[in-house]
Amino acid sequence: MDGVSQTSVTSPLVGREDELARLTGVLDRARAGEARAVLVAGDAGVGKTRTLDEVAGRAAAAGTTVLTGHCVDLGDVGLPYLPFTEVLGVLAADERFAAVLAAHPVADRLLGGGPEEGGAAAPSRLRLFEGVAALLTDLAGVAPLLLVLEDLHWADQSSRDLLRFLLSRGVLQRSAGTAPTRRLALFASYRADDLHRRHPLRPLLAELVRLPGVERLELRPLPDADVARLVRGLRERRLPDTTVRRIVERAEGNAFYAEELVAATDAPDGGVPSGLADVLLIRFEQLSETAQQVLRTAAVAGRRVGHDLLRDAVGLPEEELESALREAVERQLLVSGHEDTYSFRHALAREAVYADLLPGERARLHGAFARLLAGPDRRSDSAAERAHHSRESHDLPEALAASLEAADHAQRVGAPAEELRHVEAALDLWSAVDAAARPAGPDAVTLTLRASAAAAHAGELHRAVSLTRSALAGLGQDADLELAARVRYTLAGNLLSVDNLSAAYAHSSEALGLIPAEPPSSTWVWAAATHVMAGRQVGENETALRVARRALRVAEDLDVTDARADLLISLTSLEGGNRSTPAGRERLLEARELARRAGNAPVELRALFNLAIGSFESGDLRECLHWASQGLDRARRAGLLSSPYPREMRYLRLLVQYTLGHWDEVLRESAGQAEALPAVDGHALGPGLYVALARGDSGAADRARALLEGPFDWMARMVGGLVLTDAAALRGDAEDAVRWMRSSVEALTEAGTRPAVTVRLAALALSAVADTVAGLRRAGDGAGAARWQETAADLLAEARRSAEHGYDDVPQGPEGQAWLARAEAEWSRISAAGPDPAPWERAVAAFTYGDSYERAWCRLRLAEALLAADRREEAAAEADAVRREADRLGTALLRERLDDLARRGRLTDPARGGPGGAVLTAREQDVLRLLALGHTNRRIGEELFISAKTASVHVSNILAKLHAASRTEAVAVAHRRGLIAPEPTSR
Repeated sequence: MDGVSQTSVTSPLVGREDELARLTGVLDRARAGEARAVLVAGDAGVGKTRTLDEVAGRAAAAGTTVLTGHCVDLGDVGLPYLPFTEVLGVLAADERFAAVLAAHPVADRLLGGGPEEGGAAAPSRLRLFEGVAALLTDLAGVAPLLLVLEDLHWADQSSRDLLRFLLSRGVLQRSAGTAPTRRLALFASYRADDLHRRHPLRPLLAELVRLPGVERLELRPLPDADVARLVRGLRERRLPDTTVRRIVERAEGNAFYAEELVAATDAPDGGVPSGLADVLLIRFEQLSETAQQVLRTAAVAGRRVGHDLLRDAVGLPEEELESALREAVERQLLVSGHEDTYSFRHALAREAVYADLLPGERARLHGAFARLLAGPDRRSDSAAERAHHSRESHDLPEALAASLEAADHAQRVGAPAEELRHVEAALDLWSAVDAAARPAGPDAVTLTLRASAAAAHAGELHRAVSLTRSALAGLGQDADLELAARVRYTLAGNLLSVDNLSAAYAHSSEALGLIPAEPPSSTWVWAAATHVMAGRQVGENETALRVARRALRVAEDLDVTDARADLLISLTSLEGGNRSTPAGRERLLEARELARRAGNAPVELRALFNLAIGSFESGDLRECLHWASQGLDRARRAGLLSSPYPREMRYLRLLVQYTLGHWDEVLRESAGQAEALPAVDGHALGPGLYVALARGDSGAADRARALLEGPFDWMARMVGGLVLTDAAALRGDAEDAVRWMRSSVEALTEAGTRPAVTVRLAALALSAVADTVAGLRRAGDGAGAARWQETAADLLAEARRSAEHGYDDVPQGPEGQAWLARAEAEWSRISAAGPDPAPWERAVAAFTYGDSYERAWCRLRLAEALLAADRREEAAAEADAVRREADRLGTALLRERLDDLARRGRLTDPARGGPGGAVLTAREQDVLRLLALGHTNRRIGEELFISAKTASVHVSNILAKLHAASRTEAVAVAHRRGLIAPEPTSR
């Protein structure tokens, strides 16, 4: 039978894989004759109906009869048996069920009314219940049956009684010792947030969940990532990332709220959509007037408020306040927390109550909170709240003073993003407050400079540039020269951080020219230090070296210790002591100590970054990890994790883990950064994308392409270029690989200097070109092969130049030389008369410095060349080494290429010789183990730190290798073959 009741679905279903798998499992057991019931709980809008619609649709498609009944909120005059009469009405309208209904007069009695409704005598009521149970049993005898009851929190008393009977004595019961025979499942949903303490459904639920055939499933709020997927899926046109993040933040995991907020994205005010506000205020309006007054006051306080502060603001006697709070908590509008605080259960509920206030009422309550927070017992961290309440109550002088106090507090505790927000608030208020009422101290330009520094420390680099430009525009004709120089060299430093190098050099030149070197001043020293960095970036090395040496002498004379440290770091490169050499390392250590002693965390971080990357360039990966970890620890203590150098060090640490083959750690840390950091970019995503691409994640290229959107970012461009070039090479698209390689090198070239990554990009593109040339030659297209050979020669020349002229124009270290060896080996596939293993042997040896994945690829090519040279035993040995590494890393692409080579070359794969577990890769073994536990693809992905899509690919591979038609069959086959260890049994 087909399902007979389905709800129209318009929004996508996301993030409910585990719940759907559990409900589907219950349906599978019901189809096998074991009647089951699930009570589905969740807050309003969390997705109960959508989830049940999805599982009902799947059940109907599988031949299950689906019957749905809805409970409706009719207050105290609810209609008896409403959801059941709805079900019977659907059955009565369908001729397919006429014979079954004719055999059960109970249907007529319920549909037509009668003495059984309401006050029926107990025996008649019992016959009614038994008749409904018999009807459902007979329906389940014709075909598997799914009965869905929605919104059980609104069920009338008679429906609750009938449900109790069906689950405790009716359709789920069976005689002791007999096998289950009823092919029936019952899913009933209810709103958990509607069940106040005296709700009549609460005792029934407590009774039902103790029954052996009944289980409870709670739909929790969706994770942020799933809400973001939902939000993006609701609009054909792409929503800005900032809009998506804001909706995700406000929805707090509630699918309905997210949908409503998306629908209101075009509204100008950005408040709570009116339809959503009406829903949110329904429960609020059911409260007593006193409780409503308390909630209005609490809404002005914010999401959370302390008991004492709320009591003083609302002005109620303690007993009345406690009674009102208890009412709000029982209605699940407020939640009591630790330290005598109360929070709105959902932020949007607070927004709706706040928006419902009258303007005068709102301003009065804000003023009350501002006065209370300014009292003699005020906390040091309350300035931000006081600034907000003062501003909303139109006390602008107090709002300005409190904003500056809040900024000072944020600076002391190392919170640059909050400092930026408060300084910008002060700047907004500055012109609206009379000069006489402003706090003594800074002027608007100095405040703007402070905001730009906070923005840079918070990782908002383009915002820092914008703010410094604003400070420059605010300088008057008679501005102090030292302040004018500070503004210009600060702007130059910020422009360097966003890779606007020529403009940075122009502004640093202006800064240095504004103030004389004599008499010596610390302002001149810092202007010179900035000019040195800018000159170094644009290739003006002679000027940079001359200025740096002079500035270092002045800094020593004036004892400007942190400027000395900064200049020593710059001189490490300018004086030829490259950061990857022992001499360079000694100078960087001296600079680090000077900066530490001066308490200048940004300069200390610059020294630590150079120590870390110098170690990487010299091939000392363990030392690189040491310095990167020290740098990140220092940044964490200073509150500077989002500033430029820690971002670089996060990338370095992930890159080392990737290079060493610790891929699960890379994915774990990348995921953690995505959750913890305000903005995720190429620094955080890069190595994780490299892993994803190597493991066959088809979405890696799309995510890399997304990095290229928005303002130019050097690291994002490099990561995107690497991934997209490699992705094109892996799919054999030489044109795309060469295009991405060339466009990336062009974009990353600074002051005429090719980036060091050019050698890697060229080697990746060369691999695709070599494959293309080989294919053209096999097809007899000599002219086409010759054209591509010219391209390959250009790529090889680029690789050689890049490896020879690295950082500071000296040859690159082990990594660059290894990529050059690979490029030379790829070229040998094009230029050599026959297969030549020697270049590939050199490439394998070059990658021994630490890059296990690239070394495995070179060994695969070596095995191919050895096989072509008829050195089969050596080829088989290399293939075995590749197989072990591919399985350890979980890279499906490398394993597939190896398997293809083994088939073509008839190389024996010892892993396939026996009946045991070696038929699967190590990663597939991990997936199979979780598959046997009944995990969904999403759950498998979470356990193994891979995407659900990648998990799905592994599952498909397992099914193919085990010749299984389903996941269940694959697990059974694996058990028979001993691929899965049996579960331990108790003795």
